[in-house]
Amino acid sequence: MEILIALIVGGLIGWLASMVMGTAAQMGIIANVVVGLVGSTLGYWLAPKVGIAPISRMGRYAVAILGAVVLIIVLKLLGIYE
Repeated sequence: MEILIALIVGGLIGWLASMVMGTAAQMGIIANVVVGLVGSTLGYWLAPKVGIAPISRMGRYAVAILGAVVLIIVLKLLGIYE
């Protein structure tokens, strides 16, 4: 059950990040899930390095979305997304 919840939340985070970056039309559900899961991991890894310590649930979601946005930026720089 936890894996299913992680996939759903990852998909939502990836979708929100793709909406912020304007890549929603290019990304399917699988890409949203992958970007959401990998991006949130990236966000949680980067947050302490820049002095961010999310303590609330909304703060943790914001860090996850920002991590997914950073991942999309990196993917755009690599030419994977236009």
